[in-house]
Amino acid sequence: MQLLVNIDHVATLRNARGEGYPDPAEAAIVCENAGAAGIVFHLRGDRRHIRDKDVYQLKKAVKGILDFEMAATGEMLDICLEIKPDICTLVPEGREELTTEGGLNMESVYDDFENQVIPVLKEAGIEISLFLDPVSRDIELAAKIGADTIELHTGPFANATDSRKLNYEIERLKESAVQIHELGMKVNAGHGLNLDNLGILIENVPYLEDISIGHALVSKSLFWGLERTVKEYLKIMHI
Repeated sequence: MQLLVNIDHVATLRNARGEGYPDPAEAAIVCENAGAAGIVFHLRGDRRHIRDKDVYQLKKAVKGILDFEMAATGEMLDICLEIKPDICTLVPEGREELTTEGGLNMESVYDDFENQVIPVLKEAGIEISLFLDPVSRDIELAAKIGADTIELHTGPFANATDSRKLNYEIERLKESAVQIHELGMKVNAGHGLNLDNLGILIENVPYLEDISIGHALVSKSLFWGLERTVKEYLKIMHI
């Protein structure tokens, strides 16, 4: 199991003043030095946080895993193929959303992915991860299309307000993780995870490999600093 730190909101803070700092690439270096296995960033179409220059700087700075999170648009595919990250995580993207609000609907994207997106990423040798809700049909289609990895959307689990809802979401994630593993794909997870719920996820969901954490980690680092915050997450993961 590995921790990947999403540094998008370091860029959000920088962009609030437009003065060039804090620098996402510098944050990435601190996170890796503290023990993170790699870095996640999401280059959105509206460039609301990470910007193009950050992508190139991160490619140079990151020594471990570089996970390029993106919508499957022609523009993003071109940048991804130029950068050649270790992993490309394909996500849905809505202009009005505050953050990614759910997983891909595989029925709606299947033909485009099969004919346009997956072949070019495979040819470039980039690991293909799909961000999915814990839905069996979507997982089946992801395997059929040739995905290497599924990142399970843990938002509903993280936002569960009572024990019944929490247990329901845990069961969904557990069943999906088993299905993904049995279909020969890697099981990753991310969205809404924090110091309070990460341990619950790890204790209950099998086969987890890469855990992506961003907003909660960056937020806590305002009080603790990035190095200590990363190490606190690694303690929960027993790394």
